[in-house]
Amino acid sequence: MSELNKGDAGLPQEWIQRKRDGHELSPSELHAFVQGVTSGTVSEAQIAAFAMAVYFQDLSVHERVELTLAVRDSGRVLTWDAQALGGPILDKHSTGGVGDTVSLMLAPMLAACGAFVPMIAGRGLAHTGGTIDKLEAIPGYNTGVDVTHFQKVVRDCGFAIVRQTDDLAPADRRMYATRDVTATVEHLGLITASIVSKKLAAGLEHLVLDVKCGNGAVMQDRVSARALAESMVAVGNGAGMNTSALLTDMSVPLAWSAGNAVEVQEAVAYLRNDGPRHPRLDEVVMSLGTKLLVQAGIQGTTSDARHQLRQVLDNGRALELFAQSVSRMGGDPAVAEKPVQVLPQASFVRPVHAPFEGTLTAYDVRQVGMAVVELGGGRTCPDASIDPSVGLTQLPLVGQTFSRGDALLKIHAPSERAWQVAQKRLVDAMTFDGEVKSPNVVVEHVG
Repeated sequence: MSELNKGDAGLPQEWIQRKRDGHELSPSELHAFVQGVTSGTVSEAQIAAFAMAVYFQDLSVHERVELTLAVRDSGRVLTWDAQALGGPILDKHSTGGVGDTVSLMLAPMLAACGAFVPMIAGRGLAHTGGTIDKLEAIPGYNTGVDVTHFQKVVRDCGFAIVRQTDDLAPADRRMYATRDVTATVEHLGLITASIVSKKLAAGLEHLVLDVKCGNGAVMQDRVSARALAESMVAVGNGAGMNTSALLTDMSVPLAWSAGNAVEVQEAVAYLRNDGPRHPRLDEVVMSLGTKLLVQAGIQGTTSDARHQLRQVLDNGRALELFAQSVSRMGGDPAVAEKPVQVLPQASFVRPVHAPFEGTLTAYDVRQVGMAVVELGGGRTCPDASIDPSVGLTQLPLVGQTFSRGDALLKIHAPSERAWQVAQKRLVDAMTFDGEVKSPNVVVEHVG
């Protein structure tokens, strides 16, 4: 910590006391605190005390902006020359769900429309899938390339997707690890700083957030999801990044599939116009894409933006850029032509048959995601290994009617025993009586 910061900001215990007593912290205090987190001069106990004080006393919008900027500045901040590139720098972020394979299609589609998408994505945790795990199902794909290579792929292909590196927002990792074991993860201001700081570190000009609600979302009720969206939009805009959000429903799986390799296969089918697109997945892709194209000034109207997104699917340009980016990241570009031959395949694949006649009226989406985790396709702790081949396919839409013995879905399992365990969880997660519960997938626009 610099002498100037010591003199201006005081000591960590003083900042904690001020926040504990309900006072607003100054920018110099927040920046000095984060500098101390990064350097190690702020202890784990002090991070925990700060997080708990914030949990009970909250942060103003101004404090949230300054905390987010401080976390961004704790490491490297990427810079881009949008004028030299010839297009805006933009991205989307999802709060996570089941079957949320949106990034794999939308990033190359946006690139094909003239945008540049430097996507720094995450792994799956708990019941939610992660974009990085999905990409690593492609043989050879390296999500950990250095920043120079990452920026070159973005310049040449229009997009690249990597995992967070050690030098991007390093304070966030230390703060999150402490919050995770001190029951302070759920605070909106701290969630906001964690998410938005990494997007700012990527050097974005424009961001659209996909904030999920419903029983498969982190923020399950709509009021909480809207509050998180409003917080992130306010902080993103306050930090100089043009930010908006969609609330989308996660009370129904978002795709025909859930898992890693199987979701890559579905993304490729989407880009290839191969088979029917899942209507909810298609609507989220198109809604986020149109919002970004209009927000960034690539198109003037929603209808023009939607038309351009359809055009780059129909003419094959999005698929072409997908293959190019995969190749430049070390992956096998043949995944874009023959995904089944390239991607790992589970050893035991069998359908689940309907135990009785009825109409599917609702899902417990969290349990659908946990079935994938139990098969080995997700993790219960951050460093666990996963099996990319396992998952679910042919997930039915709510409202479909089945006769006894009809195939409900397919389970891709490592063994018959694992298939049996997943089958029971999945049947229990599906409701076949009462009112059909399938809300519109796009719930609300924020910002």
